[in-house]
Amino acid sequence: MRALRVPPQPLVVRRRVPVGDGPEHVAPDGRGGVVTGIEDGRILRVGVTPPYAVGQIGRVPGRPLGLAVLPDGGLLVCDAEAGLLRLPPDGGRAEVLADRVAGRPLRVCSNVAVATGGTLYFTSSSSRNPLSHWRADLTGRTATGRLMRLEPGGEPEVLADGLEFANGVVLSEDGTHLVVAETGARRLLCHWLTGPRAGETERWRDRLPGYPDNLTTSPSGDVWVALAAPVNPLLESARRLPRHARGAAAAAAQRVRPPLPRVARVLAFAPTGEIRHDLRRTGIGCRMITSVAETAGVLVLGSLMERHLTVCEPPLPVPRDDEAPADGH
Repeated sequence: MRALRVPPQPLVVRRRVPVGDGPEHVAPDGRGGVVTGIEDGRILRVGVTPPYAVGQIGRVPGRPLGLAVLPDGGLLVCDAEAGLLRLPPDGGRAEVLADRVAGRPLRVCSNVAVATGGTLYFTSSSSRNPLSHWRADLTGRTATGRLMRLEPGGEPEVLADGLEFANGVVLSEDGTHLVVAETGARRLLCHWLTGPRAGETERWRDRLPGYPDNLTTSPSGDVWVALAAPVNPLLESARRLPRHARGAAAAAAQRVRPPLPRVARVLAFAPTGEIRHDLRRTGIGCRMITSVAETAGVLVLGSLMERHLTVCEPPLPVPRDDEAPADGH
């Protein structure tokens, strides 16, 4: 893996906006704010500039995770319990788009990306465990995560399986490939949609300094990655155990539930994979940062564990590889 070469920058907090338990994902709403979903099923629109207004725009039956705004103003919601859903623009009853794949229930629907023409690409983190058992799934390396596609009017089809807790997914600007977060393996994958390698999945960035969760695309086309936690040596050791021993380790991890470190770290990668930004913060309000979105000139962080969204200053500019200094040096 190419080393992270940009200097780390601090995450500078402007405001913590209370919204409710566990705003796991944040997605720009196209109106200068973001949308998020909280543990009780409510879907909220949140302003990221004063007065930081918070309003409910809908509700889903289970636990909302990844979100995506549709061109018609509707909203896609990955419900960890109910599957892939669509909320109409008026916030009415949620429509189920997919709750089964190949005849089996869709578990832990995690993230979704929308392509031109209405094709949807979405992930399932585990086919074995519910979201509440994510510790056991990561420790036991069940590797039952999947990347799927849903064509308009069609049935879900599996594009890649055997993933170690598949998570965030974004579509490249040119539509040639997807970038997918594989949380347990601490890496980002590239799944090709077009060209001579269409249908193939390869490593895009690996050995990340933490566990990648949700992904979003910046206005400039960079891929933002939220690291839910730094590398945990105990977890990494357990994951290297033989399969028969990992089961006991997974059960222990689920039962003991050690406290999560108060560390926030988010990375941005150029479309070609080079690191653009590495932002960090520790302390209160920094447990399990699971999403980051760039909108309206700020960064907005979501968390599976906190009760607020964190609005941060944007990162300082970093020259791109093709930008030479004006003096030619």
